[in-house]
Amino acid sequence: MSVRGKGRRGVPLAAVGLVAVLFAGGCSAGDATSDNGSAAQAPAGGAADRGEAAPGQAGAGAPDLRVDQRSIIYTGTMQVRVDDVERAAREAIATASAAGGFVGGDQRRSESADARAELELRVPAAKFTAVVDELAKLGRQQRREVHTQDVTEETVDLDARITSQRARVESARKLLDRATSTSELVNLENELGRREADLASLEAKKRRLADLTALSTITVTFVGTDASTEEEQTDIGFLVGLRGGWQVFVASVTVLLTVLGALLPWLVAVGVPVALLIRVLRRRRRRTPPAGPTPPAGQPGGPTAPPPVPATRSAP
Repeated sequence: MSVRGKGRRGVPLAAVGLVAVLFAGGCSAGDATSDNGSAAQAPAGGAADRGEAAPGQAGAGAPDLRVDQRSIIYTGTMQVRVDDVERAAREAIATASAAGGFVGGDQRRSESADARAELELRVPAAKFTAVVDELAKLGRQQRREVHTQDVTEETVDLDARITSQRARVESARKLLDRATSTSELVNLENELGRREADLASLEAKKRRLADLTALSTITVTFVGTDASTEEEQTDIGFLVGLRGGWQVFVASVTVLLTVLGALLPWLVAVGVPVALLIRVLRRRRRRTPPAGPTPPAGQPGGPTAPPPVPATRSAP
């Protein structure tokens, strides 16, 4: 074999080797790129799972749900003056129903001179503000009061206590299954009953809080154009008169005691000596008889005459 033949065969082998090296390098680079991409995406995914923004993306579409996750009870009270009380009441009920709520109370007075309707509406908390604004548009709003109560900590505490109490109930049930004597069985049954009662009480409180936070309460009062409001009404009646009379009596007694307290030092300083002097004079008058003319003897009140001496006879 000539040298030229050997050279011609070496060229294809070198080309195949070069292609193999390039292919291996490309695969290694691809694997490295994939690993780097996964490593770069892992922190971002972990931050997203924790509800945090990834580095370099703070505030870029990451919502803050901390306020929405709190348990808040909304209550509102308002008064609206309307032309037609009945129509306003019907529209208010329709508004609450459209928002997914219901009527919790309905009190109406249909006198033409003093028409009035008081409604207690329960609406979802998410639509509380919108419903209040709709009710205010039914007439001329005169008063609005909105109160909130944050019960998040109480809700969390109830959840923890319920979980713990459920575990205690399950523990008591397991011990009850293992009871071997009658006395032990009775004691465990009593203990299980107490634990179940405590659990039921905690769950009832949790349901009550859930109801108050899920459905807000709006108390709206519709009054007619000629109706007098509570601030304008004059209270009358026996109880009102009794309350007013008692207040006047207490005020009068207070004034009297104040005057007596101001006069007491003068009464002690002047009244005591005067009282002692009057008492001494009265005693002297009782001891000294009154002076006057002496009546003649024989008369009532005069000196008594001595009895007559009998005459004696002389001896013969």
